[in-house]
Amino acid sequence: MSTFDVRIGINPLSWMNDDLPSLGGETPLSVALTEGKKIGYEGFELGNKFPREAQALKKLLAEYDLALVSGWYSGRLAERSAEDEIAAVGPHLDLLAKNGATVMVYGEVADSIQGSPRPLYQRPRFFSDDRWSEYARRLDTFAEYTLSKGVRVAYHHHMGAYVETPSDVDKLMSLTGNSVGLLFDAGHITFAGGDPLAVLDKHIGRVCHVHCKDVRPDIIKLARNRNWSFLDAVINGAFTVPGDGAVDFPSIIARLKRQGYHGWLVVEAEQDPVIATSYAYAEKGYKTLRALVDQSFQEAA
Repeated sequence: MSTFDVRIGINPLSWMNDDLPSLGGETPLSVALTEGKKIGYEGFELGNKFPREAQALKKLLAEYDLALVSGWYSGRLAERSAEDEIAAVGPHLDLLAKNGATVMVYGEVADSIQGSPRPLYQRPRFFSDDRWSEYARRLDTFAEYTLSKGVRVAYHHHMGAYVETPSDVDKLMSLTGNSVGLLFDAGHITFAGGDPLAVLDKHIGRVCHVHCKDVRPDIIKLARNRNWSFLDAVINGAFTVPGDGAVDFPSIIARLKRQGYHGWLVVEAEQDPVIATSYAYAEKGYKTLRALVDQSFQEAA
């Protein structure tokens, strides 16, 4: 039987938002790290207030006895060569590798509208098989390189980007090799119109990182009907933490356990901390996941 080996981490989005710095922009990083550690989180993903020099980052995390989970990388393989991307990723890859992270959150930002005031239906798309194939070849080459340095690409399907929907994920996974891991984000795939359990079941063998993001379906409906941008949806509360929305996290954790998933479960929920108080929501997300993971171990005993 496969071993289920997970750690629970968090993204600093609960305290401060990279895409919209006005959300939590006044909050010091020390507050997020102190509160996250107090709640029980074992590690943090990177955010815009973290040091970008390896030793400085290692020293900071050691002060709070926290691990580096991973870090978002803004990739542009849709518009440039694998060789150019490999040259660009150097400092970020080095930062992750030297701080013990084994996955890199790859987000395709070329032509993405996730940070633009444009309705989500205007997102970019690959309209031909040739474009898809070329993109997959570049991604394979890039992912093989990062893996040679000990860090696996965790490809983030994301609202407003080329790979958003379940069919996009299907296409990308079919065209790429195993070096390209999948970041499974329950919130994004639900917002994109998918059934998170169906997508997880289909691609669980490639999942190397998990973002535990919940959704508020009524807000998602408004976002679609009113042609909101991604950031409009965030500000209005489309996302929340596990246990506060409609995603079936008990079944997701059960699927991951059955697969023998090894890695991080990361609470990541873009919200306005003035409305969704950082500590309270971060604690709710942690307690929800902790209870589900502990229950899964008790059932196996």
